[in-house]
Amino acid sequence: MEAPVHVVFALSDTGGGHRSAAVAIAAALQETSSETSSSMLDVLIATNVPFLRESPRLYDSLSTRWLRLYDSAFQLTDGTMRVNLLSQLAYLLGRGKLNQAIRQANPQIVVVTHPLVGRLMVAVRKATGLAFPIVTVVTDLVSLHAAWTCPGVDLALVPTEESYTLMERRGMPAERMVQTGFPVHPKFVRYACSQAESRRELGLHVGQTTVLVTGGGVGSGNLGELVLHLEQQLPACQVLVVTGKNKKLYQELQSAVRSPLIKLYGFVDNMEVLMAASDIVVTKAGPGTLMEALVMRRPAIVTEAVGMQERGNIDFVLGRGLGAFCPSPQQIVAAINELSQPERYAATVARLENAVPRDGSFQIANHVLEQVASMLRTA
Repeated sequence: MEAPVHVVFALSDTGGGHRSAAVAIAAALQETSSETSSSMLDVLIATNVPFLRESPRLYDSLSTRWLRLYDSAFQLTDGTMRVNLLSQLAYLLGRGKLNQAIRQANPQIVVVTHPLVGRLMVAVRKATGLAFPIVTVVTDLVSLHAAWTCPGVDLALVPTEESYTLMERRGMPAERMVQTGFPVHPKFVRYACSQAESRRELGLHVGQTTVLVTGGGVGSGNLGELVLHLEQQLPACQVLVVTGKNKKLYQELQSAVRSPLIKLYGFVDNMEVLMAASDIVVTKAGPGTLMEALVMRRPAIVTEAVGMQERGNIDFVLGRGLGAFCPSPQQIVAAINELSQPERYAATVARLENAVPRDGSFQIANHVLEQVASMLRTA
């Protein structure tokens, strides 16, 4: 392609996963073809519709304090006709601002990484007469909301066999779906340092059993209680704790933790190093961190599903023998002890070898570029 390809990632910052997926794909695009540029658009904010423009802020509260309300909203809207109606209403209310935002972004292709955005992009394309292809990249593994299935897009790229089957059953044409794997950032695949080298880089004890504990970007879940329990019950274990953007939790743990083997981190940009240094990853069922761990071939202990869309991820781990589901600190300690047994650990790592594709982001990048090339050929 002679001219640079401009990719607009259409998303919403309801949680960190949708933007993280977009960043991962953008990085893979840059590695695949230097003739690309990209920008990110929070579509729900761009509508300027009350409530929708507050979605990122509301999600942080819903995913922590008001989880039952969030699950109820998921269930109430989880149907094709309901999603179609709500999307039409959202576009009707926000079409002026949204059409303007897309015209200003001037995409050659739109990549959707959020379930509520696909139908809005299809509506914008129809109303404005712009000719960009639309590719949906599904960022949930198993428990997909009906909004992900949008037959109006040109291509849907899905991470798992389960997601492919569900979307086909809901009406997405098979000829416009491809199973690619999950969009994990290329740095996780490219990272080549050994476990010992990674521990030295982080200033850790090289020979100590090491567990990485993370609650996701907003530090959700009972992370503080878990860390203190691990400190008490596994005094010889080296524990790396990522509190994300939860500064209050970070400060509380700084005051409460006594063991020098407990290492505290806030929001980090070197998760690949922390995972490489670890033996086991303890995380909630969010697909981003979970798939990063599996791509790094680290057994995962899943602590909880935050929202109904994450529940199937627990079955994904258990059904493939890639770790454990442990909703209490006591169960997590028992699982760490069990997974640390050499034979059990080796068997789990062996299953991880081919459990998930490591090149999901690159597969997605290639499909995005193919869509643009196809459009240019027919222009």
